[in-house]
Amino acid sequence: MELMHLDAFRRYYNTHIYPELKRTERLRKRLLGLIFFSLLIIFLILVISAYLGVVLLSLFLILPITFYIFYLGYRIQRFRQEFKPRIVGLILEFMNEQLNFTDLSYDARGKIPKLLFQQSNIFHTTGSYYQGEDFIKGMVGEMPFALSELVVREMSPMTNKLQDVFEGVFLHSIFAEEDTRGEIVVWPRHKKQYLTRTIKEYNFKGGINQDFEINNPIFRDLFLVYATPDTHVQGILSEPMQDALVRYVQMAGKDIYMSFIDRHIFTAITEDRDLLEPSIFTSNIHFDLIREFYFDIMLVLKIIEDFDQTH
Repeated sequence: MELMHLDAFRRYYNTHIYPELKRTERLRKRLLGLIFFSLLIIFLILVISAYLGVVLLSLFLILPITFYIFYLGYRIQRFRQEFKPRIVGLILEFMNEQLNFTDLSYDARGKIPKLLFQQSNIFHTTGSYYQGEDFIKGMVGEMPFALSELVVREMSPMTNKLQDVFEGVFLHSIFAEEDTRGEIVVWPRHKKQYLTRTIKEYNFKGGINQDFEINNPIFRDLFLVYATPDTHVQGILSEPMQDALVRYVQMAGKDIYMSFIDRHIFTAITEDRDLLEPSIFTSNIHFDLIREFYFDIMLVLKIIEDFDQTH
C-alpha cells in the first residue's frame, strides 16, 4: 500500500472511524458486563438449588435459563452484525474519495450468486453447501465489480461428508473493452493435485495447457495456465498483469485463482478467517485491525485497477 494512502487513511481513521469504535466499545463493555453478571447469577442459582437438594427447582429452572442463554447469544450476534456494516461503510466512504474508486456500497448479508461462481470454471463443484456475506460492489476506473466472502463445500464421494472447495473472497469484474474474446483459467501450481477433477472437466470443455505462452518465469512457477485454443493468452493476461499477480502473491501470501471468459474476470482469493470480525472479550479499538481490513480490500481492488490500466 502506498505510504501516502496509508497516511491519509490514518488521518481518516482518527477523525471518522475512531469515534465510531469508541461508541461500539461502550456497547461491547455493557454486553460483556451483562454476560458475566448473568453467568454469575445462573451459577449461584444452580449451586444453591443443588446444595439445598431441591432437584425439582433445578429442573424447573432449566428451561428459562436455556432461553436466557439463547438471548445472550442473540445479543452477541446482533453486536457483531451491527459492528461490521458501520465500520465497513466508513472505510468505503474513504475509498470512494480515492481517484479511481466510485459508487462503492456494502451489503452485510449479500453474496456472489452460486451460478456465477460455478460459471467461472475455477472450481468444478455442485456447491452442496454455499454460504456468503459481506457483499461489496462498485466501480474501479471503468470496470464494474462485485465481491463477497464465500464458503463453499460439497459432499465427498468417499466419506459422504462435506469437504472444503473454497473459502475466501470471490470477485467478479467486467472488462470495459467490448471486443475482448477468449477463455483462460489460472490456478496455483502447488494446488494441482487438488484440482484434478476440475482440470479434467476444463479439458473436456476444450481447454488446454498454455504455460508456454507465459514469458514470466516466476509466474510460470506460481501458476498453471489453461485456455481455449482460440484465445490470445498474452492479449488478455498481459505481462504487466502477470507481474501484478506475482506481486500480489508475494505481498499477501495467499492463493489466488483467476479465470477470464470473454469480458468477465473471476478471481478467488483464499482466506481462512472472517475479515473484520469484532471481538466480544477484548477491545476493538485497534488501528491495526481496521488497517488490515482496508489493506485486504485494497489489495483485491488493486487487481482490478491493474487490469483497468493495462487494457
